[in-house]
Amino acid sequence: MSVELTLQAPVARITLNRPEKSNAFDNTVIESLIDAFDRAGADDQARVIVLDAAGKHFSAGADLNWMRAMGQLDHEENQRDALRLAALMARIDQAGKPVIARVQGAAFGGALGLICAADMAVAADNARFCLSEVKLGILPAVIAPYVVRALGPRQARRYFMTAEVIAAPRARELGIVHEVVAEDQLDTTVETLVDALLKGAPGAQLEARDLVRRSDEQPLAEDLIGYTAELIARLRTGDEGQEGLAAFLEKRAPAWSAS
Repeated sequence: MSVELTLQAPVARITLNRPEKSNAFDNTVIESLIDAFDRAGADDQARVIVLDAAGKHFSAGADLNWMRAMGQLDHEENQRDALRLAALMARIDQAGKPVIARVQGAAFGGALGLICAADMAVAADNARFCLSEVKLGILPAVIAPYVVRALGPRQARRYFMTAEVIAAPRARELGIVHEVVAEDQLDTTVETLVDALLKGAPGAQLEARDLVRRSDEQPLAEDLIGYTAELIARLRTGDEGQEGLAAFLEKRAPAWSAS
């Protein structure tokens, strides 16, 4: 299988599993990833999704044979194909659980979309990143909203145009990943993030994602202020807010906490 979904509650692990192809993706991989994120997001036993990859590399980006085939299709067929990749990015960005990307080796082209769409990302110090599309006369168009959100528009202009290879420390500075560690510390670092997530309220965590998005996209005006006031009122009076306050006052762990 090119993509494997493994549930070891409370973690759902989605693994790119084409190491012989450096985990390059094609239409089959895209559909398998969509299915895996749908299943993991709907699984009541899962609290966190970890996206990782087998072998030396996270992903070399698009499979060359697939790209060659796409070049033979007409405009409408290419657009339909691109919309499936867009659907995958949206699945990751709006997954039903927090998503952590675990990255090693090469992460080129569309792989940066997978990483930047995730809520957080951890990379090995041997990881390297590249938005290489301009070398082929194309652009990272479908993944651009997620990559630009991570890099910011000024840095995105540079790396979209130059196709420079980005070393792991620079990727952290740019916001592509949150942490860079030795490869043998990747799993420990992911586990630390998982443990932190398991202490938070699941519903509040998904609301946090939406709060960040709205705060970033909307001007500080009446609509945003009204939304934030309504949000905190709803959360304070909701089940999680009531349980969190009661647990704090009673000096116990809340019902959702793994500790």
